[in-house]
Amino acid sequence: MATAQSPTPTPSPRKAPVVQPEVTALDKLQYRYEQNKRRINIIVGAVVLLILSGVVYRFYMNSQNEKAATAISYAQRYFENDSTNLALNGDGQHPGFLKVMKKYSGTKVANLSHYYAGICYLKTGDYNNAIKYLKDFDGENTNVGHAAQGALGDAYMELGKTKDAITAYEKAASDSKDMALSPLYLQRAGMAYEMNNQPDQAIKAYKKVRDNYPTSPQARDMDKYLARLGSLD
Repeated sequence: MATAQSPTPTPSPRKAPVVQPEVTALDKLQYRYEQNKRRINIIVGAVVLLILSGVVYRFYMNSQNEKAATAISYAQRYFENDSTNLALNGDGQHPGFLKVMKKYSGTKVANLSHYYAGICYLKTGDYNNAIKYLKDFDGENTNVGHAAQGALGDAYMELGKTKDAITAYEKAASDSKDMALSPLYLQRAGMAYEMNNQPDQAIKAYKKVRDNYPTSPQARDMDKYLARLGSLD
């Protein structure tokens, strides 16, 4: 009797290896973007808004500066003619410096109006207001920055604030290349030092005028000033 043979098992088919898709840097970036989409969009939107706001603001300020330049021209004419009250307050038809600085606040012209107003008040003897407006004036990158400091020093001197006057005069005379204002305010600084019982500092200021600005009108008197303080060299 034949023995029954068991059937040969059929080998199960091999599973093909699973190929993982290659993850690129772009895929990672996209994934991160999807995860943080809302926050990124908010940030990007804010940056774009900031840039657009800056462009609009510059356009607006340029426009305002042009209008302010026209407005201030009438006050400047009154200033040049020593019509101080009209320069400050206007003539009823055209604004004075005080109105220009308020109406066109933030413009270069409004800033310059503070300088003019300070000088006007200095001329009229209102030294407190002169100090107020001259201190509010930003003289950086202007051609009257040192003159404003000198005027501020004069206002302080009138009020007996000698130390403050010295500080202002030193700033006014800080440009060694200014052959007109620097010797003038160095001389005034020296006089303020004398009044403040600082003869050594006064001597330094006077010598600076004599030695650094020999052709200036102030230099002619420096030997006399120095002799008064006992400095003959």
